[in-house]
Amino acid sequence: MTLRGLTYDVDAVVLDIEGTTSATGFVVDVLYPYSRSRFGELLSERAGDPEVARAVAQVRTELGDPQAGAAAVEKALNAWLDADVKATPLKTLQGIIWSEGFARGDLVSHFYDDVVPRLRAWHGAGAGLYVYSSGSVAAQRAWFTNSPEGDLTSLVSGLYDTENAGPKQEPESYRRIAEATGVEPSRLLFLSDRPGELDAARAAGWHAVGIRRPGEPYYEQGVGDHAEAGTFDEITISTIGSTV
Repeated sequence: MTLRGLTYDVDAVVLDIEGTTSATGFVVDVLYPYSRSRFGELLSERAGDPEVARAVAQVRTELGDPQAGAAAVEKALNAWLDADVKATPLKTLQGIIWSEGFARGDLVSHFYDDVVPRLRAWHGAGAGLYVYSSGSVAAQRAWFTNSPEGDLTSLVSGLYDTENAGPKQEPESYRRIAEATGVEPSRLLFLSDRPGELDAARAAGWHAVGIRRPGEPYYEQGVGDHAEAGTFDEITISTIGSTV
């Protein structure tokens, strides 16, 4: 039983991270400063790495300056970070830094207490679980690998970001994910705290539930005309032969 009767007959659940599975405050207060302090070193010492070079080229394109040096690129990254701009090259470089920080044991990810038990229950009942976050795929993988409860990647069947799926407030991005997963849009449920993302998922034919957690940036704004839940415990997933 759920507190609000939010029951969905779906084959898969797609998860936002920041503000949904995990506290935005952790990302802003822990991960952002961690990446900020390491951008300069990454740009100066590993400019030849293919992934770094590709991200730098994207920053230069955004700046309209193909000759922008490391200092200008770092300045742009920090400005985007300050403004919370979901720029793909920023997320790529953050993902590299965070992945290495998690691997070194400098970082351990955060999940709200209700999340991991529900993910395990849904996964155990046969529901597919996917992640769609503005954070890069590398950062997502590191996040789920290095949780307080250990490696959770076995629960997740696929990871999507703004590079391999597209912007999170565009319906076409959700259509791409549905096609990639092979799941019919009407059999997908998206969980997010951001109304614009919920709108886009619904426009693509998905089910969508807004997660409203006290203290999160979008709590006061609400989730528009979408169904809402305060925790994952308020959501029931029905799959073939099972309801959890």
